Amino acid sequence: MKLLFDLFPVILFFAAFKYSEKNPETAASWVATLLGSALVDAKQAPILLATVVVIAATVAQIVWVHFRHGKVDKMLWISLGLVVVFGGLTLVFQNEVFIKWKPTILYWIFAISMAFSSLVLKKNPMKTMLGEQLSLPEAVWNKVTLSWIAFFTVMGVLNLVIAFNFPTDTWVNFKLFGGMGLMLVFVLVQGMLLSKYIEEEK
Repeated sequence: MKLLFDLFPVILFFAAFKYSEKNPETAASWVATLLGSALVDAKQAPILLATVVVIAATVAQIVWVHFRHGKVDKMLWISLGLVVVFGGLTLVFQNEVFIKWKPTILYWIFAISMAFSSLVLKKNPMKTMLGEQLSLPEAVWNKVTLSWIAFFTVMGVLNLVIAFNFPTDTWVNFKLFGGMGLMLVFVLVQGMLLSKYIEEEK
């Protein structure tokens, strides 16, 4: 259930884009009304409307978390900041390049923050998050953290490869299904590798 909630903005982004692809003139009209612009390129309308939707959905997500739990995770604020900045640039210049960079920047912020915490602050971020649920040797914690840093780095690069070498429709599909699928595979593989430590602890 939490996974669906976390993916809520991405799912709506995907749905808005797919709807707009089939109804570009309607999408262009809506975007023109929302932006107060007399001219919106119908070819850009799907990504523009999807961008408006993902910004609104991310804001709604944070408002819900705030009133439901009273505290919003720092990464959610970072995600909101990025989607507002890069989404805003996409809408202002009517250019999809900006919103395509957003996932990469977010992945790389994750990777850099984890590396900074581990190397500079000398605090293993994965141990901090999962230390109460798992008891692992320090060397294994370091490998887990390094694997996540590598994963986020590669995902950032892969997003750019898909975004700028394939049609926008392919990138939108990858953003939802590819990103989610690779994340699930990575987590499952890591879980299998760590299961032996859980069994030994028992």
